[in-house]
Order: sequence, then structure tokens, then C-alpha cells
Amino acid sequence: MNGTPPNRPILSARGLSKHYSSRRGCLDIDLDIYEGEVLALAGESGSGKSTLLGLLSTQLECSSGSLSYVRSDGVEVDLRAMTEMERRFLLRTEWGFVQQEARLGLRMKVSAGGNVGERLMAVGWRNYGAIRREAGEWLQRVEIDPARMNDIPETFSGGMRQRLQIARNMVTNPRLVFMDEPTGGLDVSVQARLLDLLRSLVAEHGLAVVIVTHDLSVARLLSHRIAIMRHGGIVETGLTDQVLDDPQHAYTQLLVSSVLQV
Repeated sequence: MNGTPPNRPILSARGLSKHYSSRRGCLDIDLDIYEGEVLALAGESGSGKSTLLGLLSTQLECSSGSLSYVRSDGVEVDLRAMTEMERRFLLRTEWGFVQQEARLGLRMKVSAGGNVGERLMAVGWRNYGAIRREAGEWLQRVEIDPARMNDIPETFSGGMRQRLQIARNMVTNPRLVFMDEPTGGLDVSVQARLLDLLRSLVAEHGLAVVIVTHDLSVARLLSHRIAIMRHGGIVETGLTDQVLDDPQHAYTQLLVSSVLQV
């Protein structure tokens, strides 16, 4: 993906580790996320990429290391020291999280408009007409007919649910969005439409995105940088095209040549 992000990291991890009893999920991760940048975390199943996403998004508590974030007001905060209330506020204002399974990121018994409107209400919107108009505009932007605003997500296809989840996350103009295999389980044609949507939203809003994917073609299409993970560590990182076209680590070479099933 073309584009050079600014040189200021908004999310920084140093020595980030997570241990589960006798096994490790992640070990000594050093990583910076920049404004306007898409970073892909790639690797085979069990490589630690989903654990790392959970740590970076504060949905998992790390065993050791540091994690800091520069808020929109320029104040750097220690994410490990946040209260639960502060964490929840951040996740519904400056951050977003797109689940692989849209059911986990939506309220399935609430209307499509209600799913989007709830996020607006969480940041202080109170005028019903304004909320409904904004929700309708976002449904249209993610290619959902606004006439289906009152329909519940259970009546939507998988691709529509994922687009609705994206609208729900994007309506408050977050600065940083975490995505866990957002195209996983979707048909190829549906994946292509979703990828086009994500690329346009990233370009339009200057988002910082951390995306987990096992599909290197998705990483190539969406990300500026890629981090290849194995056994809970990052074995190679760099510009996406550079890493995928000229991999230096033996494991990355195996991934790129499709010797490993990822």
C-alpha cells in the first residue's frame, strides 16, 4: 500500500510479554504504531499474533513490559496504569476494535441504526434526529441500504454484518483501530469489497490500524508495514512489499513460498 506515515508513534510497546501458565503467548515485543499507518501482524496459527493484538488493545493484561499511547490532546498515557473505566472510554472514543466474528462486535437484537447510534450516544450525542441521520449516512458509506436501518443484524449476510461492525466503530472518528481477521470466513468477492472499503476509510481518515491476518495478500493490499510472528515473537518486520518480495528470515521465506499452511 502506498503512502508514508508521519514519524510520530501514537502507540508504543517495549518488552511486551504474555505468559499462560507454562507456555508463552508473546515474548519481548518492541513495536511502534504510527498515525496514518496500517501494520499487519502475520504468521501461522499459534504464532502469537492474536495475543499481541489483545495486548496492544488492552483486552489482555500483559505479564511484563510497557505500553503507552499518545492521546488526541497530545498527552502520553501509560496504558497498563489505566482504570477499567478509562480503558472502556478509550475503546469507545479514540479506538475501535473490529472482531473476526461480527456477532462479537455487534448487538444482534438491536437494529442496524441502533448499533451505530449507541456508539454516538456513548460519546455524548443526545439529539435523536442527529443520531439517526449520522447512522444513516454511515450505513450508506459502508454500502448498506439506509432503508434497512431498522433491521436487526441477524437478518444480514456475513459481509453486511462486517460492514455494519466497521460503521459502528468508525462513526466516532477513532484514531486507532484494531482488526482481528476482518475478512476471515467471507467469500472472495465479499472480501474484495470489504478490502476496498477498508482501504478507502484508511486513506480518508488517516487511521492508524493494527490488523491480524493469516492471508499475506490481505496484508499486501492493506498494510504499510508487516510484522511476521512465530512462537510469540517477531522474527521479521519492515515495509510490507519489501518483506514479502525479499524476505530475509527463513520462516518468512517459507510463509511467502506457501510451504507452511498459515
